[in-house]
Amino acid sequence: MTLIVCICLYLLSNIAIGAWAARRVTTSQDFVLAGRGLSLALATSVTFATWFGSESIMGAPAKFVEGGVLSIIEEPFGSALCLFLVGAFFAKPLYSEGITTFSDYFRIRFGRSAELMSAIIVIPSYFSWIAAQYIAIGIVLNVVIGIPMAWGIVVSASIVMIYTLLGGMWSISITDFLHNLIIILALVVLAVILWPQVGGIDGVVARVPNGFFRFLPTASVNGWATYLAAWMTIGLGSIPQQDIFQRVMSAKSAPVAVRASYLASGLYLTVAALPLFIALSARLLHPDLAGGGPLGTEQGRELIIPNMVMRHGNLPLQILFFGALTSAILSVSSGAILAPATVFGENIVKFFQPATTDAQLLKAIRWAIVVISVLCVSITLGRSTSIFDLVGESSAFSLVSLFVPLTAGIYWKRANLRGCLWSIGAGLSTWVLCIWLNTTFPPMLWGLIASALAMIAGSLWKGKI
Repeated sequence: MTLIVCICLYLLSNIAIGAWAARRVTTSQDFVLAGRGLSLALATSVTFATWFGSESIMGAPAKFVEGGVLSIIEEPFGSALCLFLVGAFFAKPLYSEGITTFSDYFRIRFGRSAELMSAIIVIPSYFSWIAAQYIAIGIVLNVVIGIPMAWGIVVSASIVMIYTLLGGMWSISITDFLHNLIIILALVVLAVILWPQVGGIDGVVARVPNGFFRFLPTASVNGWATYLAAWMTIGLGSIPQQDIFQRVMSAKSAPVAVRASYLASGLYLTVAALPLFIALSARLLHPDLAGGGPLGTEQGRELIIPNMVMRHGNLPLQILFFGALTSAILSVSSGAILAPATVFGENIVKFFQPATTDAQLLKAIRWAIVVISVLCVSITLGRSTSIFDLVGESSAFSLVSLFVPLTAGIYWKRANLRGCLWSIGAGLSTWVLCIWLNTTFPPMLWGLIASALAMIAGSLWKGKI
């Protein structure tokens, strides 16, 4: 009962923080970008927290205990790569534009039609990602409290919606900072407890199959293609996503945005190793935690860390871990919902109603948060895909459509509207076709290649645009 009460207090604290942060929201910029006022500490924390939720603590460990290092290239290595590349090549030029969304950049660089098309693509690309967070929190609440997963999803989605509606990016930034401190502390405590039990790194290496820690693929075309696709899914595919853009652009200056991206990348690569070690240690020490069968079920592997904490952790550790885990997942969910809602207001509503006032825009964004929340809950209740795969779907969608136009727009002077539109259309259609044909070569690589070729061809075409 004590654990349940503490978790409920954790959840309610998010609403309290949202209500407090709402006092700082007077304009749409305050709501969407925290008034571009985040310090280095807050900017780093909120950028690091972009993905450090269900996929880092549940999804990636589930893949890792089954398939070793090669199964987690996408997460966390691809995520760390993405944050590094954002700091190195994208944060400074985009920050200097003073824009609110990626689609704003597409309008400035290519034109109104590019703005609308990019917005239409960005919004649905988040649905799978949000669904992954809701599934995770539903699973956790089912394990800890015992409520049906569907009810856990509905309750958690309602809490996310409420505190996002109240404080926007300000509430996300503050909750992320607090939750990061707690979840890192919980993971460190768990790792310290497990370290002597498994005999440290030497003890782990001696008990896993040969090749478990292999970092490079087999020497074959398909092996390397799959390997590169894993790096690119989030490593490149998440660069043109609104939530990471929003978090980085909330920094108080361009240098702070760049440094925050670098620091978040380093944090992600190091801190994300903790749940991997914890899950593998739990697997070796308590093989029953991941469900039946030699490797257990997918959901069983996703629950390996929560199950270990429930069965083998004391009450203070359970309170620390589950309170932080639920709050961290909710923070990720909040940012994922705010991103498409912002694009809807800035680039759909204002596209068709240019005279929209700031107050009307803020109202439209808040209504979009409600609609997206309801829609994602309905989608989530009908899905059984793993958390890891749902996150991958979201990033692959933007990789094949928006990455090339964004990069070319910044670094290639000859890139134009025709090239942008051709690139988006060719990348998406090729990707979908390859998925339908079930090609051996990764569909997202075909889509990326088609997108790049179409950008070059369209931009060099001599005809009128």
